Amino acid sequence: MYFNPFFDPTMIIVIPGLLLAMYAQFKVQSAFRRFSRVGSQNGMTGAQAAREILHAQGVDHVAVEMIEGQLTDHYDPRDKVLRLSPEVYRGSSLASLGVAAHEAGHALQHATGYLPLNIRHSLVPVANFGSSLALPLFLLGFVFSPVLVEVGLWLFSAVIIFQLVTLPVEFNASNRAIALLEGHNFIARTEVAGTRKVLNAAALTYVAAVLVSLLQLVRLLLISGVLGNRDD
Repeated sequence: MYFNPFFDPTMIIVIPGLLLAMYAQFKVQSAFRRFSRVGSQNGMTGAQAAREILHAQGVDHVAVEMIEGQLTDHYDPRDKVLRLSPEVYRGSSLASLGVAAHEAGHALQHATGYLPLNIRHSLVPVANFGSSLALPLFLLGFVFSPVLVEVGLWLFSAVIIFQLVTLPVEFNASNRAIALLEGHNFIARTEVAGTRKVLNAAALTYVAAVLVSLLQLVRLLLISGVLGNRDD
């Protein structure tokens, strides 16, 4: 059977994952918008909460800066900088505090040598290489050599391993965020549920990404297996 990349019935395998990914993006946007309108009783901004959390844990070498964009918040382990989007940096909503504390959680993971984070960092070069070359090599393998198909599959598998390792990193950062916010009285007990909804919605995007990649791998294995059987 000739493999036609423009009409491939195995694409249906990936559809459930794509639908979940679309739902996850909608969920995180709607949760952030909803709880961005709910001010915290404490009145502390995201930047203040992040700095207080880091200081309380003895991590004073991490700077907290503002970065342009929406939901562009992240912790940069190379520069040891926690970068928050304007709405999170200046905002005092439950969404702002939740996101800021989550990113502070990543900084604390880095400072304490959290094993899954270290593994994730070590996989970054391979994951970057695999995400850009896995599929091109897989397709080129049908033209030039089956070896390239295998290399493409291995590289794609490396990307999935990276995504799987990312899950405990993200869930742990969210759990730390809730515990630290409540433990330092930055949010009241009645505000925990709302803050957690924002972080859970964000975590769903990572789960969806893993599912999409796993289903894509199943698809690629089916394609390569069918072609291999016909060559025998």
